[in-house]
Order: sequence, then C-alpha cells, then structure tokens
Amino acid sequence: MKESSLHPDWRAPKHTREAARQLRKHMTPAEEILWQRLRRNQLGWHFRRQHPLGTFIVDFYCAKARLIIEVDGPIHNKQVEYDREREAWLESHKGHRVIRFTNEEVMHDLEGVLAKIRKALEQTS
Repeated sequence: MKESSLHPDWRAPKHTREAARQLRKHMTPAEEILWQRLRRNQLGWHFRRQHPLGTFIVDFYCAKARLIIEVDGPIHNKQVEYDREREAWLESHKGHRVIRFTNEEVMHDLEGVLAKIRKALEQTS
C-alpha cells in the first residue's frame, strides 16, 4: 500500500522510519531467530520486520493479514501500561491484531510460537 493512501495517523514520521532502519540492523537474538522463519514468505505470508506504523515500530508486520507480532524482552515487564495503550491504538486502526511472545518463548519453543502465528494467519483467511 502506498504511503499516500494510508490514513494520516499511519504515516510514519521520517525520524520513526530512520529508527526502524536502525532497529533492523540491530535486532535482538530472539527477533533474529524468528525473522529467519518469517522471511521470504516461509509461512505463505509476507512479513516485514521492524516496520513503522504511525509513530510506533512493530517487530514484525503482515499487512495482508493485518497481523502484528511483538517479541518482548525483560524491559516490557516495566512498561506494561505503555504496551497496553500502544496495543490498543494499533488494534483500533484498520482491524489489526497484535500477538506477543517473550524472548524465552522464541528461544526455547520456536515451533510452538510458529504454530500460534500460523493459527492467527489462518483466522485471517
């Protein structure tokens, strides 16, 4: 979808787009592991990594399925309210869904994480 066709709230400011580029260069180990399984349509769906939506940057995004995947490290234990508000905003726009996994889930149960992602994708069809 062209940027000009997005709702004004979804246009990412230049500084957010630049921050997303930097995050793509410095992914966490858990994000890198998951990305290796999401990239190149391996699940039959196209995902983007560290993708800006409005002023937020989501870890992984499938536009066709309107699915956002977040991989949460320990910092998220200290920002529960912020994450809740951010998730509510993301889900209130265009019917997006957010699913979350911890770093530990990705690192120790990757197949289980992928099964949950596949299930979320199937619910889109």
